[in-house]
Amino acid sequence: MNDVHPPAAKIGYGGDYNPEQWPREVWDRDYEAFSLAHVDTVTVGVFAWAHLQPAEDRYDFSTLDAIVERATAEGKRIVQATPSGAMPPWLAHAYPEACRVDFEGRRHVYGQRHNACPSSPAFRRLSVAMASRLAERYGDNPAIVAWHVGNEYGGACYCPLCAAAFREWLRKRYGGLERLNAAWNTTFWSHTFTDWAQVEPPTVLSEHWRGPDHTAFQGITLDYRRFTSDALLGGFVAEKAAIREHVPRTPVTTNFMGLYQPVDYHRWAPHLDFASWDNYPPEDPSASRTAARMALAHGLVRGLRGGAPFWVMEQTPSVTASRDVNAVKRPGVLRLWSWQSVAHGADAVLYFQLRQSRGACEKYHGAVLDHAGRTDTRLFREVAELGREFELVGDAVLGARTPARVALLVDWDSWWAVEMSDGPNRNVRYVDVLAAYHRALWQANALVDVVPVTADLGRYDVVVAPLLHVVKGDLADRVAEVVLRGGTFLTTALSGRVDEDDNAFLADVPGPFAGLLGLRVEETDAQRPDVVNPVVLSGTAHEARHVFEVVVPEDAEVLATYGADFYAGTPAVTRVRRGAGSAWYVATLLDDGGVGAVVDGVLAEHGLAGPLADVPDVEVVERVAPNGTRYAFVLNHGAEQVVTCPFDGVDLLTGRELRSGDDVVLPRTAALVVRCR
Repeated sequence: MNDVHPPAAKIGYGGDYNPEQWPREVWDRDYEAFSLAHVDTVTVGVFAWAHLQPAEDRYDFSTLDAIVERATAEGKRIVQATPSGAMPPWLAHAYPEACRVDFEGRRHVYGQRHNACPSSPAFRRLSVAMASRLAERYGDNPAIVAWHVGNEYGGACYCPLCAAAFREWLRKRYGGLERLNAAWNTTFWSHTFTDWAQVEPPTVLSEHWRGPDHTAFQGITLDYRRFTSDALLGGFVAEKAAIREHVPRTPVTTNFMGLYQPVDYHRWAPHLDFASWDNYPPEDPSASRTAARMALAHGLVRGLRGGAPFWVMEQTPSVTASRDVNAVKRPGVLRLWSWQSVAHGADAVLYFQLRQSRGACEKYHGAVLDHAGRTDTRLFREVAELGREFELVGDAVLGARTPARVALLVDWDSWWAVEMSDGPNRNVRYVDVLAAYHRALWQANALVDVVPVTADLGRYDVVVAPLLHVVKGDLADRVAEVVLRGGTFLTTALSGRVDEDDNAFLADVPGPFAGLLGLRVEETDAQRPDVVNPVVLSGTAHEARHVFEVVVPEDAEVLATYGADFYAGTPAVTRVRRGAGSAWYVATLLDDGGVGAVVDGVLAEHGLAGPLADVPDVEVVERVAPNGTRYAFVLNHGAEQVVTCPFDGVDLLTGRELRSGDDVVLPRTAALVVRCR
């Protein structure tokens, strides 16, 4: 993977700027404020299609010309966007087939955004033409450091155009109907297809009931989700190709949404020059759980390009506007979360938005500048102080990577498959289980790479793979290699169940992992969320819920057993020695304490718990610069506390010398950036 990154002298700082939405006299005040806030990067043109092309045969770049000229004259770095994230009204009315058909079979009329059919020839032609014109017009401007295609790709269409495209996608994947029928197990319920035209998209009108996760044929729905991800990717690739005709080197990206189920970002990763994402964490009353969830998403995005640095393309400086209740970030939280982004690999931290919209659904979404454009608010002062700190650190951490020896495997196919499975328990949510194991690693301050199942596992001592439901290719062999050479593998209930077509292995559960794990699963019980089975691990009882596999050990050592029901006393957690390493299996879904106990045991085998692992709410992350300099980020997500400094170095934000063993006071929301000696 060859990564191309925008040139920079410091951590990029700025965000979405939409001056076409307000009078030009406001621009002067904006740039005065940008200077005060140390803003150096502006993203322009994200949703400007109707402004740039008021009719199919008419373009008007006069306002964007002025926007780009002004930003260039002010010395700002520009991220030039293509506006295909929201098509203009004239396009939908001229080409109604460009509007999506939803899961219930309804053709939508014009409205909202992300509203175009990815298989529409008209939409593809016009969006590519726009990208080409933008690249031709602005491509030689050295102030443009990156191109941003579309916006937050997502959603599905089930129209006749997509049905035809799906059939063509299937032809390329399977070659013939015989292979297709085998993959989808169509002998079940008389579904054998004898002509490609018989294949329909899986909707409420065909294979589904109750909703998108309730399907009679998981193989069909799994393939349609893969197809949808690829269809959306096709639009990105086409626009990027149009840009490349005029702009041969400037990097191209698009903004992902972290743990977003509809689009398989691993399928997209090879087509990005660098990864970027929008950080709007789900609300949680626990600050630490929120911080851990953000760390997981940062790790996922960093893992898309083999550990290369990424950008946070959007975050709110204060509030969102899309939720029922939109709380303000408390004092210090913006700074803390921004430095956490950098700690996990971000080389730029940008906002949505730099100035607040006047109307529509985002008029109350947070911004660096409110409707009055004030610069004497608490929020603006925090934004400006963070910008000053980024300037202070300069280019020290740019390009630095995380020296992780723990891999957390993420697999979109498993995510899709386990949540649409009829049985054993629809209350099992893939990301909840993934996040629980990541949270335990995060609380131990272990350095973790969040990687796809196709990643090279050779540099990792520990591989953690919760709910690895789908096993594809040579994954089982590669995991076994990790264990045999001295590493540790940890997986959970419902893993190793199906192949890439979502068909069950004709073997003992957990399929390809059974021999490695030294056990077989004889039965799988499922219960309501309020049913708890106690599991005693290392003398402590933990709660297990949802799924309870009845395990028959072959040569696996039993570490914990169930405490109730007919399988009381049977294994719930096992470990087996293989070669120089070990393989762990958790046959149920444990509470946080139980997951933490298992993860701590796995990390202990390799001494991979990080500094301050025993201090609640304090996160320690490392990045190593290309010149070998090590930087440690210490982030306090809890109340003020005193910790013992685990390293020698200097805090770049304050100039304070730190010595190993000294007491260090960490106020609430404290962030240290330590250049280690």
